[in-house]
Amino acid sequence: MEPFDRHNSLTDRLAFLKSVPLFRCLDDADLTRLLKEFNPVAYRKNTMLFWQDDPSDKLYLVQKGKVRIFKLSAAGQETSINIFSTGDLIGEFGIIDLESRSANAKTITSCVIWEISGPLFMRFMYEIPGLAVAMARLVVQKARWTAAYVETVVQYDAAGRLLHILLLYNAQFGEELEAGRRYRIELGLTQDDLASLVGARREWVNRLLKDWREQKLLEYKSGVMLIHDLRLMEQERDQRLEGALFDPR
Repeated sequence: MEPFDRHNSLTDRLAFLKSVPLFRCLDDADLTRLLKEFNPVAYRKNTMLFWQDDPSDKLYLVQKGKVRIFKLSAAGQETSINIFSTGDLIGEFGIIDLESRSANAKTITSCVIWEISGPLFMRFMYEIPGLAVAMARLVVQKARWTAAYVETVVQYDAAGRLLHILLLYNAQFGEELEAGRRYRIELGLTQDDLASLVGARREWVNRLLKDWREQKLLEYKSGVMLIHDLRLMEQERDQRLEGALFDPR
């Protein structure tokens, strides 16, 4: 963790806060008041924000970079849950229900993350009803997304689940290189991290990535994914859906 260089102007920082859906209901006076309470912190890559079972005493807002949320089994095996990036909030459930952290959070790139104490943010929600309503909507949206995500991925085999997750990340973070066909996504995930997305072993992911490279679907190297043909990648995923549903084995 490093001190953040507050060289950004007040106008720039307010513009960023306004760009976050949760805060669009606030007027400039409330935004400015809230802005003064956020503490921007620069984190290096592979830094833990918090551990599972830590106190839920802060709310985090990602200004720059990516953060991986994951769980640890009793045997120490990681299962990745999600990746958050610019404009995403982390930890809002904990500051509301006051339960300890239910998962771990770790930076996978260098990050700038704004932090505010949970009790202080709750006070803002009591004082600004529109903010409380917006937070309720955000929590419901995340819960619905999680339910829909789980309902979808269980229909695929392991390879299909990984393809589906990578396609979701492309929709979130992908840089279009050729319209509707070629994309670049800088995820910052290792092969171990990819394996943890679907509960597989790294060796299996390594073989799968090699197969997909030979099929000219995608390449994955040093945390960067290149999609060579988005349509073919989607077709491969959908075939995995059919196999998972109809294979009698």
